[in-house]
Amino acid sequence: MRSIFLLLTVCASPLFADEKKPVDQKPLDASFLRLYAETRGFMLGRPAKPKPTPDGKAVLFLRSEPKKPKQSLYEFDVASGKTRELLTPESLLKGAEENLTPEEKARRERQRVSVGGFSDYQLNDDGSKVLVGLSGKLYVFDRSATRGVAIELKTGKGTLLDPKWSPDGRKVSYVLDHDVYVYDLATNKETPVTRGGTEVKTHGLAEFVAQEEMGRFSGYWWSPDSKFIACEEADHEGVEQWYVADPNKPDQKPLPQYYPRPGKKNVAVHLGIVPIAGGETVWVDWDRKKFEYLAAVRWDKVGPLTIQVQDRKQQELVLLLVDAKTGKTNTLLSEKDQAFVNITRNTPYWVSEKEGFFWFSEVEGGNEVTLRDREGNKKPIITSEAVQGFVSFDSARDRVILRVSRGEPGHTRFVHVKSKMLEDESQPIIRRTLAPVELALGHVDVTYAIDHSAFALTRSTTAAMPITTVRVTGVSGLQVLPSVAIEPDFSPNIEFGKVADFFTAIIRPSNFNPTKKYPVILDVYGGPHHLHVTQEMRPWLLKQWLADQGFIVVAIDNRGTPGRGRDWERAIYQKFDSVPLEDQIAGLKLLGEKHPEMDMERVGIVGWSFGGYMSALAVLKRPEVFKAAVAGAPVTDWEDYDSHYTERYLGTLPESQDAYDRANLVKMADKLTRPLLLVHGTADDNVYFRHTLKLTDALFRAGKDFEVLPLPSLTHMVPDPVVTEKLWTRIAGHFQKHLGKPK
Repeated sequence: MRSIFLLLTVCASPLFADEKKPVDQKPLDASFLRLYAETRGFMLGRPAKPKPTPDGKAVLFLRSEPKKPKQSLYEFDVASGKTRELLTPESLLKGAEENLTPEEKARRERQRVSVGGFSDYQLNDDGSKVLVGLSGKLYVFDRSATRGVAIELKTGKGTLLDPKWSPDGRKVSYVLDHDVYVYDLATNKETPVTRGGTEVKTHGLAEFVAQEEMGRFSGYWWSPDSKFIACEEADHEGVEQWYVADPNKPDQKPLPQYYPRPGKKNVAVHLGIVPIAGGETVWVDWDRKKFEYLAAVRWDKVGPLTIQVQDRKQQELVLLLVDAKTGKTNTLLSEKDQAFVNITRNTPYWVSEKEGFFWFSEVEGGNEVTLRDREGNKKPIITSEAVQGFVSFDSARDRVILRVSRGEPGHTRFVHVKSKMLEDESQPIIRRTLAPVELALGHVDVTYAIDHSAFALTRSTTAAMPITTVRVTGVSGLQVLPSVAIEPDFSPNIEFGKVADFFTAIIRPSNFNPTKKYPVILDVYGGPHHLHVTQEMRPWLLKQWLADQGFIVVAIDNRGTPGRGRDWERAIYQKFDSVPLEDQIAGLKLLGEKHPEMDMERVGIVGWSFGGYMSALAVLKRPEVFKAAVAGAPVTDWEDYDSHYTERYLGTLPESQDAYDRANLVKMADKLTRPLLLVHGTADDNVYFRHTLKLTDALFRAGKDFEVLPLPSLTHMVPDPVVTEKLWTRIAGHFQKHLGKPK
């Protein structure tokens, strides 16, 4: 019998030795707000989407200018530490303006991309060539040449989306007007892989809820041998079609969008395996009536085709092994929960067909990473409350890379776990608890080279904006990817803590006077799959500005937020109207008891999206606590939000009608007694402007006083610098008017 052991390795402490320390400062004024808006929160000019080349000798990344939201492509040479500019949008467009189709704009909206230029890029199998898309065209750049040249691919006319390399690097694939095409680089020939795609029945495109709620942005996947493509067919027949009409542009036609709502018909998804050389499609066979969501698809280089499917209630998720020749499926495992099952990210991760795959599960008492064989049977397990997810597996060094937490607010970190698997399968499963040893502190993202010989690690703390470093296995020291961003000249005056079971943050004014009592603003999100209290600088910069206008700003993570175990996260199930708000109030009151400078008789609340819902809910249900609110892009009637998100947390209709009614803000309109400012983009295709209109109509008919600020032509994001500056000035003024000044 071989034993299993864990060896945790950490980076050296000088990783970010140059972090800034908090300094005394004057209160932030309008000039800061203007600079914050122009630099997109000081994020423009920083390396984005770093990708080590397969050989680990270079790292490619995107970067804009400090105040110009247009990204170019750069290359960082690890050996010399030098950076060169590879491609710019200007060099490809030759002076022409970038032109995005409505489909590409919608795709970027789903991915929360608000900058222009290159939004992404793809390396081929050996890293010698780069594929980029720009303004509806595709280009291949040969970085191995002495003078790299970008060649435009002569693709057909139409809307082009989701370009990819074939695994062998000889072809490029993409979706062109609802069908998948392959472009042979040797012959410069474009060939359709699927035919007959339409707006109603698309081929190779992820449907709306897959992009918005499942984190799945693609609808097709290459086979490892580059001979087949597994392609999604999304049939929208009978699905409700909504229209995004911009009142600010009456000369333009409304944009149609298939938008499935709770209790209504969903998109019917099928998966077919299509030979590139031509031939019959093999359709994957699973119980699509019971499991109507195609949650995830993987066709790894060393593993078979696997798919994750969900039932409509999302209380069961099944991992299926697909026979690519016949389309038949075998169940590898099933995850069930009486509330909901989260979609598993980064797994299954196949070591090989013989050795099996890694899988991440949420279980009672903690989370676990298992190694399972081709039949789905478990092998040795790593179980710990600290484990938050599986990241990758370095087979050459026998290292499992995990995302972990040590139980403090907002820390994200990665550990390398070195393990030896059991030879004797008759032995009982061994469980180990991970010691809270960190690879890096703060909020961290990491991207590895294919062979894990190098990685790019982006880290932010409350004392420093994101910095991306590169580390190569066997080479001492770290190198920093160059940034040209404007840096904030201060650190937020923030205090992290914990009251009862809630992680909290308090932001005091720069000129805070402990002898005074300050009106309080609760900055809230409160919804699932989001942490508000995080150890990074950027989220607190704007809140520091708001505090400097004469407030103490508070943030609290309530039950329903991730990373605190199964029961904590699922406490929100069918209780949107109660659990999040009750927890926020409980945490707020405990903070008020602890900090007498907080004037609990003058509390306001502000939030966006789910946070906008929470803000409006707060003044409607608990006016004795909240004296004023600003609700940005709020969901006011959950029957008008998309099916996948809403039914996961509120249940399906009509059986869960009571949960929807209790969470409906429109039905509470007659309860408003406090000042409420509603803010919403008129072109929002996520939380439709309809939500704010329905609530304003109900408030008006109930004879209530309120304010509405429509943001013409803006979507769920608000990237416009002028709008950002004026919006936050308006928000601060709303609270100054209704909460008053420090006393």
